[in-house]
Amino acid sequence: MLPYRKENIPLAKALRRDMTPAERLLWYRFLRGYPVRFQRQKAIGDFIADFYCAKARLVVELDGSQHGTPRQEEADLARTHTLEEMGLLVVRYWNEDVLRYAEGVADDIDRIVRERMGDRFPKGYPKDL
Repeated sequence: MLPYRKENIPLAKALRRDMTPAERLLWYRFLRGYPVRFQRQKAIGDFIADFYCAKARLVVELDGSQHGTPRQEEADLARTHTLEEMGLLVVRYWNEDVLRYAEGVADDIDRIVRERMGDRFPKGYPKDL
């Protein structure tokens, strides 16, 4: 089990209730029914990951325009580094890309999960999403 700060749990619950449009789209169109379990707003270490898949050790982050500033880019890089030190892969997508190209983002996440899980990926799940 990954470490987490108990103080982050109420915020994580609130973020689950108040998902962004991009998070809502990705969750309801793809991740919620995916054959490998994903969790929303998962407390990990000092952070709350947008989406987390334990079996693939994958964190999926959706970034809005505020992530384009130099200060936020530096913070995101430090966050990614910390999560990678825990053995996790962090992938980031812009909210706008999720909203415009949801199928492409879903395909990319599916490809990454399959690569990371190899023959542990559940059999019978269609390649065509």
